[in-house]
Amino acid sequence: MNTFTDKEKEAVYKAIYTRRDVRSFTSTPIPADVIVRILDAAHHAPSVGFMQPWNFILVTSADVKERLAWAAEKERKALAIHFEGERETKFLGLKVEGLKEAPLTICVTCDPTKGGSHVLGRNSIPETDMMSTACAIQNMWLASCAEGIAMGWVSFYKKNDVRDILDIPPHIDPTALISIGYTEDYPDKPILETADWEKRQALEPLIFHNKWGTKNNETL
Repeated sequence: MNTFTDKEKEAVYKAIYTRRDVRSFTSTPIPADVIVRILDAAHHAPSVGFMQPWNFILVTSADVKERLAWAAEKERKALAIHFEGERETKFLGLKVEGLKEAPLTICVTCDPTKGGSHVLGRNSIPETDMMSTACAIQNMWLASCAEGIAMGWVSFYKKNDVRDILDIPPHIDPTALISIGYTEDYPDKPILETADWEKRQALEPLIFHNKWGTKNNETL
């Protein structure tokens, strides 16, 4: 079992608690060795059945980034009809310009055929390939934070639009569009919390014991 010093543990938790979803970037290029370290951290994520279903498409072309931003903007406007008044204004105010501003956009994909027809874990729960890819993205996020690099995860676009733009095969899932780069506006709190979109829930009410909804009077 690996042991961590107190300072090493503090560094791990610091990355977890200070990681933010950033939407504003400078054009300063990211050193190649830093990008490799961030991708290598993603590639060392836990993977159910060791299937490693991810690929990483590195996008530096301004034209391609412009088209990806168009896909996100189109979907954002479509989603805005579900919100009214102030919430709609705040929703529309969320930037997708980061896709164009950041020096690098990464499309993280998930291949549901990796490892063949019978992959340990995926036989029972098919979604484990996507869960594994999410773990890779989280590793990327924490590594970026430790490197002083901001990261933004764009979560609204039509997947077929991204497939068309990046020539992704039909069976491959474009799981995430990630913008990374340096920023002059790194928030102290999550953007949606600062915008009063939602507040972080307390942990204690989310914990049940032995069965759903069953609370334990003892304090953890």
